[in-house]
Amino acid sequence: IADIDAGFGNAEATYLMAKQMIEAGACALQIENQVADEKQCGHQDGKVTVPHADFHAKIRALRHAFLELGIDNGIIVARTDSEGAGLTKEIAVVNEPGDSGDIYNSYLDVEEVTPEETAPGDVLISRDGKLVRPKRLPSGLYQFRSGTGHERCVFDCIGALNAGADLLWIETAVPTVHEIKGMMDDVRKVHPDAKLVYNNSPSFNWTLNFRQQTYDTWVEEGKDVSAYDRNNLMSAEYDESELSAVADERTRTFQADTAREANVFHHLITLPTYHTTALSVDNLAQNYFGDMGMLGYVAGVQRKEIRQGIACVKHQNMSGSDIGDDHKEYFAGERALKAGGAKNTSNQFS
Repeated sequence: IADIDAGFGNAEATYLMAKQMIEAGACALQIENQVADEKQCGHQDGKVTVPHADFHAKIRALRHAFLELGIDNGIIVARTDSEGAGLTKEIAVVNEPGDSGDIYNSYLDVEEVTPEETAPGDVLISRDGKLVRPKRLPSGLYQFRSGTGHERCVFDCIGALNAGADLLWIETAVPTVHEIKGMMDDVRKVHPDAKLVYNNSPSFNWTLNFRQQTYDTWVEEGKDVSAYDRNNLMSAEYDESELSAVADERTRTFQADTAREANVFHHLITLPTYHTTALSVDNLAQNYFGDMGMLGYVAGVQRKEIRQGIACVKHQNMSGSDIGDDHKEYFAGERALKAGGAKNTSNQFS
């Protein structure tokens, strides 16, 4: 699966990049509806989306790349960032009332004006017989109305499937089962078989989110929450609490719950090894340079590798020393100086 971001340019650039990715072995391509040259991480502010005509052209470009290379079952994952994206770079072209461009523009934050109230350079739209001015930021970007993220995500998903996407990806602000379900329920009114890919992102504070969700559920149920401060639920003092246990159980079942409730076809997790590497190196450094000394490595790393059968405990072997010996023997015969002899310390792990 290859992430083609927002296509790295227009539809033609998207097509050319897609061909290279497919030729390199990609059987699935993920593309998002952000502006290519204003691309932001899905969990950051300042995201800018494009009208459907632009995004759908890129979806068709991906399909064309697959078909041109003789692949008729290539998978396209269409991602929408609209739930958290409050800006657009363009006002969509409207060909007739109620078309996708008209619907896209209906979410713009506008103010009604009279001809006398307009100023040079203003961009104006005719809506329901009235003249309105979209709110434009100093950056030149246009602003969507607050609270329209859910509707725009549903609109995006339905349009992407109509344009030929196979799977959907919705970036959300928090990992909440009922919100994901709500959006997918609306999508499936039009596309009953719609399937979602969901990003179990480390960008979420999973502990805090699920503790807050549990707290709020308890409040709704009338349960006593006086022992907890909602504004301080990340405190370590709650780690062994009942609330924490319930929240952790919700986290444990999140994948199964969203698969069942929201038809999530695949859960992915981005950057987990970035975080596991940082944590393990920090733990090792604290132990090795602290009171544990070398035992910090032996007990915390090597012995666990041995007990769990992790092949990398023989790091020389994993780096290809056996391959090197084979080559040496082939090249030099009996004169070969092999690394894998009796004195190789990897034998201690046999």
